[in-house]
Amino acid sequence: MHPNRAALDFYPTPPEATRALLSVERFDGSIWEPACGDGAVSRVLTQAGHFVVSTDLLDRGFGDGGIDFLGETTPRAKHIITNPPYGRGLADRFIGRALRFTRQTGGSVAMLLDLASLCHPLRHPKFIQAPPAAIYAFDHLICWPNGTYNEALLRTAAQRFCWVVWKPGHQGRPSFWWLSAAEFRK
Repeated sequence: MHPNRAALDFYPTPPEATRALLSVERFDGSIWEPACGDGAVSRVLTQAGHFVVSTDLLDRGFGDGGIDFLGETTPRAKHIITNPPYGRGLADRFIGRALRFTRQTGGSVAMLLDLASLCHPLRHPKFIQAPPAAIYAFDHLICWPNGTYNEALLRTAAQRFCWVVWKPGHQGRPSFWWLSAAEFRK
């Protein structure tokens, strides 16, 4: 494990990040959160009235633990929304699997990603082949190691994050917009 990464890639998403996504995107039908961790994203989606299937490789006391998203062969819901693990190429694999599943269901995919990850030379052909429909960049830290803001200031203060959204049938360039996390903090 990289010394600057949280153990087992545990980066719970503050509620304001998911609230911000829901302010600009609509999801009709069920949602699968395949890296639910402690339920941070799932809880906000459920509070907003969505039916959410929550799974994770580890059992952190929320959802169904022991479910390896990358080993699944059939989708569990129409849409997929998650803050995927990033290390060891896992985010790329999560995106690929989610896009394959939503091609079957007609749903959308929303992934919370490091903004710099959009500029990686190995991802360029992937994004050109399957371009996202929208990218929403955040102004504040919204990915906290072990769920701790102060730890985020030490480990990830220089990073910025964005929701990347793929929609069925989208072709061409994505739209881009800014989101302020503070507006959605309660």
